[in-house]
Amino acid sequence: MPTRQLATAFLAILILAGCATQPAPTAKPEATQAACPALQPCPACPVCPTVEPPMPPKPPARPLQEARWEDIAGWGEDNLAEAHSALLESCSALSRQTVWRGVCDEARVLPAETAALRSFFETRFRPWRVTNADESREGLVTGYYEPLLRGSRERTKLNRHAIYGVPDDLLVVDLGALYPELKNYRLRGRIDGRKVVPYWSRAELAQQEEQLAGKALFWVADPIELFFLQVQGSGRVDLPDGSRARVGYAEQNGHPYTSIGRWLVEKGELKLEQASMQGIQAWARANPQRVNEMLNTNPSFVFFRALPDNGGGPLGALGVPLTPGRSIAVDPRAVPLGAPVFLATTHPNSDKPLRRLVLAQDTGGAIKGAVRADFFWGFGAEAGAQAGRMRQRGEMWVLLPNGFVPNNASK
Repeated sequence: MPTRQLATAFLAILILAGCATQPAPTAKPEATQAACPALQPCPACPVCPTVEPPMPPKPPARPLQEARWEDIAGWGEDNLAEAHSALLESCSALSRQTVWRGVCDEARVLPAETAALRSFFETRFRPWRVTNADESREGLVTGYYEPLLRGSRERTKLNRHAIYGVPDDLLVVDLGALYPELKNYRLRGRIDGRKVVPYWSRAELAQQEEQLAGKALFWVADPIELFFLQVQGSGRVDLPDGSRARVGYAEQNGHPYTSIGRWLVEKGELKLEQASMQGIQAWARANPQRVNEMLNTNPSFVFFRALPDNGGGPLGALGVPLTPGRSIAVDPRAVPLGAPVFLATTHPNSDKPLRRLVLAQDTGGAIKGAVRADFFWGFGAEAGAQAGRMRQRGEMWVLLPNGFVPNNASK
């Protein structure tokens, strides 16, 4: 066979072979789609609950809220004449302020008579209810007094515990002088190299008797009586020669006050109702080996200054003598120092009403918060018995001259 014919025949064979290897026809695309199950719609997404933005915290209530005279519990019952002398003591300090000058001038010429004083307050003053930050209106009312201790000017075998004056290395910075919004705040510390560090705590001061000995004003026998002298802030000391000295608060070490009564309750040493001054003293006498342990749970320490014993009341933070039954200690961040305050509480361990006009003439390390007062009972053992048992609930109204609206009052 000629070559051309052979080539033609070979090509024909290849074409036939290619046709033989083609895949068998498959079902039509339409048939494939019909065989698939129908598509189901997607289920609806669940609706998410609406997320409300968190409510901003409610601002604390202002300490002083507007009030009416008829709101004051017991206002018409008090013998205001008994508060007249205490009012004049406050005026001796307050009259330097313009807002107080007019009412103080008027108070000096008023008779010590209840009807005249009631009319004076109701026409020249405006009442403000003292309110806690959470808007509650009741708070704690405790009592304090001026104790009498026995001691000596020199250390003896009996009198081994010092009443100290202010140490030379105690640094006190009045923050209000630099930042007016920090009025009534003070920083206390000491210099360590180029740093200001916290001042020594009570426990640390107990280890520095030799360094502090030159600052001892008097020495006393009972460490518990000395502790309560620091809590009261003032007191008198009977000396061996028959004379009597007086000491008053001068400074504090800057550490916060911690209740030793609460510590005894938490340790199971006393029940809550036993944690009075008398109960703590009884526990200390029964547990002399643990007295320092108990005292050192309160790091606060008070330093004193010697004062003349003029027979009147001790000087309070306002710088005027306190009047038994008519002076209180307050937190000056809430209650203006020196102002008249109507206090509605009860007598110690009793539901007998104690409602009277008092004067905010003192402060204290444990007196923190708006509706918080320490009621001054006076001097001696009987006053101490009343003060030691007093832990009552109470309400307070501050009386301020018309037109005077302090920064911490509701407008």
